[in-house]
Amino acid sequence: MAPLDALAAYSDPLGWVVIAAFLTGTALVVADRREAARYVAAGAWAIFAVFWLSVFPHFMFEVKSVIEGVGSLVAVPASLYTGYLLLQGRESLLTLSTAVGVMGVLYFPTQAIPWVRKLLIETVADQTYWGITALGYSPEYTTGPIYGYQNEFVFAGFSTYIIYACTGIGSIAIFAGLIAATAAPLRRKLRSFALATGIIWVLNIVRNVFVAIAAGRQWFQHDAVASVAGAAAGVEGPHVSFWVAHSVISQTLSVVALVGITWIVVHRLPEMLSILEEALFVLTGTEYDLREELDIQPAVADGGTAVDGDA
Repeated sequence: MAPLDALAAYSDPLGWVVIAAFLTGTALVVADRREAARYVAAGAWAIFAVFWLSVFPHFMFEVKSVIEGVGSLVAVPASLYTGYLLLQGRESLLTLSTAVGVMGVLYFPTQAIPWVRKLLIETVADQTYWGITALGYSPEYTTGPIYGYQNEFVFAGFSTYIIYACTGIGSIAIFAGLIAATAAPLRRKLRSFALATGIIWVLNIVRNVFVAIAAGRQWFQHDAVASVAGAAAGVEGPHVSFWVAHSVISQTLSVVALVGITWIVVHRLPEMLSILEEALFVLTGTEYDLREELDIQPAVADGGTAVDGDA
């Protein structure tokens, strides 16, 4: 693991390089230099593969998240294959490349700019604490061990604290990228983004409240559960309840929630289906017509009837 550990130290710089490369490709598309855009975007996907490899140790061994760890590994060949397809002339993947660039633009600056990161984390922490107390629990709400933010909930058995990954910004960034890259009217894009963001925000607060209480009150601290946690992730002691609540239950339900939110959004923004079709092609090698398979009607103009090209 030594080479991967060394690579992990460069994950943040790699992230910025990836964003710059994808945005350069998008700029070339806007300038109608699609041939050059394909090559630049292909290079961006190759760097993206290296980025995913660099974050694998963090997800798998530090966070001990099987879902995120396996997901980051799967993203390595998927990114390389996407770059290969672009080199082979599949220009439709340029839209997916634009989506990834927009995702990065939203995600990385909010992490890197201290005052934005502080505002985001403490806002989520305040709302999580409100949810905890609304359910009748009263942990100490204090300064956490990272950055010195007001973000830690101290129960008698265990304490948890809100970090950047707990803010839901990653999921929000995904939908921001997908929605921004669609060929749809701005008003409908903004409405769809507001809808997705609102759902994600509320569900994320619910998740944080559940994890804080379940870990703090040691809900899953049972011998049988501890044996599974130890064998599966090397988790022991009071961390078992946190691992089950956060890395097993919450993250599994998060995947289900993202699928559900996607279902809701594509019914209001069917143009997004073309990007999802490209992503599915990369993953499966099969062409899909999601509009027909999901029986989703064409876009509807504001106040009008179904039309092929919404204005």
